[in-house]
Amino acid sequence: MRGFSRLPIRWKITFLSIAIVFLVLIAFVARILVYGSAVEERERGQRALLVAQSVAAMPTVQEALLRPDGHTLLQPVVERIRVVNQVDYIVVLNMDRVRYTHPLSSRIGTRLEAADAGPAFAEHTYLSKEKGVLGTAVRAFVPVIDRDGRQIGVVLVGVLLPTWGAMLAAVWRELAVTAGAALLLGAAGSWLLAWHIKRQIYNLEPYQIAQLFEERMAVFNAIHEGIVAIDAQERITIINEAAKRLLGITGNPVGQPIRAVIPDTRLPEILHSGKPVFGQEIRVRGAHIVSTRVPIRSGGRVVGAVGVFQDRTDVHRLAEELTGVKALVDALRAQNHEHLNKLHTLAGLIQLGQTREALSFITQTTQEQEALSRFVLKRIGDPAVAGVLLGKVSRGRERGIRVVLDEASCLETLPDGVSSYDLVVVLGNLLENAMDALETVSQKDKEVYVRIDQTPDALSITVADNGPGIPAALLSRMFERGFTTTGDPNRGIGLSLVREIVENAGGEIAVDSAVGEGTVFHITLPMRQPGARPGEGGGENHGGHSHLAG
Repeated sequence: MRGFSRLPIRWKITFLSIAIVFLVLIAFVARILVYGSAVEERERGQRALLVAQSVAAMPTVQEALLRPDGHTLLQPVVERIRVVNQVDYIVVLNMDRVRYTHPLSSRIGTRLEAADAGPAFAEHTYLSKEKGVLGTAVRAFVPVIDRDGRQIGVVLVGVLLPTWGAMLAAVWRELAVTAGAALLLGAAGSWLLAWHIKRQIYNLEPYQIAQLFEERMAVFNAIHEGIVAIDAQERITIINEAAKRLLGITGNPVGQPIRAVIPDTRLPEILHSGKPVFGQEIRVRGAHIVSTRVPIRSGGRVVGAVGVFQDRTDVHRLAEELTGVKALVDALRAQNHEHLNKLHTLAGLIQLGQTREALSFITQTTQEQEALSRFVLKRIGDPAVAGVLLGKVSRGRERGIRVVLDEASCLETLPDGVSSYDLVVVLGNLLENAMDALETVSQKDKEVYVRIDQTPDALSITVADNGPGIPAALLSRMFERGFTTTGDPNRGIGLSLVREIVENAGGEIAVDSAVGEGTVFHITLPMRQPGARPGEGGGENHGGHSHLAG
């Protein structure tokens, strides 16, 4: 069996075609033999019937049947008729079934015991078929009626039917020529077809293609990156195991619409645009993915698309955590610096003997800090977000910037798909950028305003400063990764992270800025992603315009 599987495709197709042609020829010949046998039987039966009717109508036969020695008169006459009409035997019988004629003289005078002869002695004319020693014969029975209308005997005429072998022998030359021509044409056509197929499959044999496919699938599934391909109808045509693990897919989705299996891969976009996308960060099923998507072209038109996906969830989470930790470390450093400055102030007042002023300074500082801490811890339910706000207030004091937290701010629960570290990244980067902008101007009253509003439907974050503003030419590029106006190659990441977090959460960012009039960032995050079940309510949006500041 292994040897047959390795047989070249040309021979396989050729052998198959020859076998099919051969079987068709056998069926055709069998059909011809069946049809020819029926035609021969009908024609020979009609001939036998005509001969029998002619003999039965002869006056000589009628006269001979009335004489005991009639056989001597009939035998030579009937034999001549048999030879002339090319029938195998003619038997004339009287009413006692005694033979008056027969090709074998020894049977003249004997009785006919055939079972099919009965109706003929009751004036019936008919044909019957009987198998004998010499073969199967069609027999005609005709009654002999005298001038007075009485039946006086029966004429039996038999004609042997040809066998299939005899029929084949008669046409074997024609059949041989036809069969040879059919087999030759079939073999030639098969050889040409196999040659054409092999050209299209790079002269590879089927077993080589199967082996190559198995090797490619093994390599394909061993690739660490996830790979998904679709056709022009957006159906998945190929997907490797890494893609299934990465995208959380079970079973075999090949043949299914990609929008039903993985709606957020953005592969269908490539079908319509026809342009490749390299190294784009997207979020698929909650995972941070670096995606490269390219169109598949054939004959100048797009027939599909393939995407390569690399999981960056862990790296992204680590970067966010490091960003949050850095913000908290900066906040602690700023608080430590501020604390040292206050200790130096107290030490100076004590050295000057102004103990009352020193006590008043301690009391005022403690009250302000406690009030701010109580407010933030009461109104901001997430410890990480509360920590970054307190840290940025201290950081602002250190840099001579007043960070104002609106008293109406409230955060009770986090939106779907948004973590504490996400909010730390958003707030930390917006506040740090605002303070960096204020450090570039020499104005006295430097202020950064922060407000966090929460409703059952959305979480809103507003960060505003009274700094120099952003030129209109830079507004369209400020969220690009790596774009910075400081010239520092390590900068230009913060706002791109903010945009990515907001877009992945289904939120929106609005920026209002003009040169010399400050900048306002307004971010809106939906509390629930589309299709999510409503939860218990979020925080209320408290009115008011009072501020807590450092």
